Amino acid sequence: MDLPLNALRAFEVSARHLSFTRAAQELHLTQTAVSQHVKNLEQRLGKPLFRRVPRGLALTDEGMALLPTLVDAFARVSATLESFKGAHKREVLSVGAVGTFAVGWLLPRLRDFQARHPFVELRLFTHNNRIDLAAEGLDCAIRFGDGQWPGVQTRHLLDAPLAPMCSPMLAHRIRAPSDLGHETLLRSYRSDEWAQWFEAAGARCPLLTGPVFDASQVLADAAAQGAGVALLPVALFDRDLQSGRLVRLFDVEVDVGGYWLTRLKTRRKGAAMKAFQDWLEAQRPETAAG
Repeated sequence: MDLPLNALRAFEVSARHLSFTRAAQELHLTQTAVSQHVKNLEQRLGKPLFRRVPRGLALTDEGMALLPTLVDAFARVSATLESFKGAHKREVLSVGAVGTFAVGWLLPRLRDFQARHPFVELRLFTHNNRIDLAAEGLDCAIRFGDGQWPGVQTRHLLDAPLAPMCSPMLAHRIRAPSDLGHETLLRSYRSDEWAQWFEAAGARCPLLTGPVFDASQVLADAAAQGAGVALLPVALFDRDLQSGRLVRLFDVEVDVGGYWLTRLKTRRKGAAMKAFQDWLEAQRPETAAG
C-alpha cells in the first residue's frame, strides 16, 4: 500500500500527543494541515485512527496497532540521521516511570547511567501507574504491581514492601499498632493495603476514612507535613528516613507488589533499551543491600 510519508508522520506525532494542536507545534505546521494529513491517511486505510473525545483525541484499535510500528520506524530513521552528524551514533529512549520510583530510586542513579551509556538520549516521563505504552509512544515503562499486565514483557526490578511512616511530630505519640486507630491513615488507590498491614501486625484494622492519593510521592509529602500516617515503600524513601523528614513507626512490612520494567511484546529491543535494562538489573544488588 502506497501511503504518504507526511501523513504517517502527522499521525505518529498526533498519536504521541493525542492532540492535533501539539502535533502542529512539533511539526511546524498548522493544526488544519495536520488534521487534513490524518484524515487523508484514514481515507486511504479505510479505517478511523482516532476517536474525538471531549478532552481531545483517543486512539482506535487500528491506531493503537499502527502507532508502535511508526514510532519505532521514525526513531530508527532519526537515530541513523543523527549518526551522520558525528562519529558516535546516538539513540533516543523514551521511558515512562512511576513518579515515586523516578524520584526515590532512578534520579539519584541517573548520572551513573549517563556516564556509562552516553550514546543513549534518555527521555523520562513520569506517571501514576496508569499508562498506555502504545498510545504514549514509549519504548518501555517502569510500573508498580504484580508483573501481570496483558500484552507486555516484564522484568522484575525491585521489591517494595510497605511500612507505616509519618512526620516526627506525630511519631512521638504512636507506640503500638493499636495507636494508629487514633490517627488519620492516609490511603493510596489500592484500597486493601492498610487491611493487609494490620493483619500482618496482628492488630485490628480501624475504619479507614483518611484522604486517598494516586501517587506515593504525594502521599509521602502529606505524611511529612503532618497530615497523617502513610504506608510507603521503604526502599524508595531511604533519604527521607535518614534526613528525619519521615519516621518509620514499626518493623512490620507488607508486600503488595514490586517495580517492573515493561515493554510491548511487539516492541523491538534496540541497543539503548538493552543498555537501560542491563543497567537497571545491575543496580538491584545495591538496592537490596541498602
